[in-house]
Parts: sequence; C-alpha cells; structure tokens
Amino acid sequence: MITITFVRKTEDRRIVSFAVEGHAKYAKPGKDIVCAGVSAVSVGTVNAIETLAGVELPAQMKNGWLSSDIPVLMDAKADERMQLLLESMAVMLGTIAASYGKHVVIEERLV
Repeated sequence: MITITFVRKTEDRRIVSFAVEGHAKYAKPGKDIVCAGVSAVSVGTVNAIETLAGVELPAQMKNGWLSSDIPVLMDAKADERMQLLLESMAVMLGTIAASYGKHVVIEERLV
C-alpha cells in the first residue's frame, strides 16, 4: 500500500511537508498503474515547483519513497505558486486514492 502524508500548519492549512511511501501492489512491477500514477503526480509536482515557482525543494527520493520539507519563501508570489502546486498534488492524489482506496491512503496531520 502507498501511504501519502501531508503535514499542514493548523493556522492556515499551509502544506509544510509531505511524504509518499510504499508500493501499491495493484499489479506486477512495471504494470502497476496505481504506482505509476502516484509517482507521476508526486515527482511531476516537485519538478513543476522547480520550473514554475523557481524553487528547488529539499526532496529525498529512494525506491518507493519521496519526501520533502517545504520552505517558507520570502517571495510571496513564488510561495503562493508553490502552495497552489502542492494543493493541486493533494487533489490529484486524493482522486487516485478515491478510486484505488485499497492501494493508496492519504493522511493529514496538523502542526
């Protein structure tokens, strides 16, 4: 199972970190559309933040694991773009979890 964790600030619900870990085991490796979808959305979002917001996230990635602590940016517009992209990732991953709930679970924590 893939577990996706979003950590948000209590005051404003800003995403301050996320982690994606595990394997869906929906199908054999190389044919697992759930794993591929989650990977495409999460890695694609990290790349989009770099390209569109100009922010290189401090992300760590290993086999079946991606995580990042999200910096607070001094540039308000870049920070807003980054948060919008992170919220977009949350929506897309939520859609995958809604369709494949036996293979993907999303958790949220407030700090």
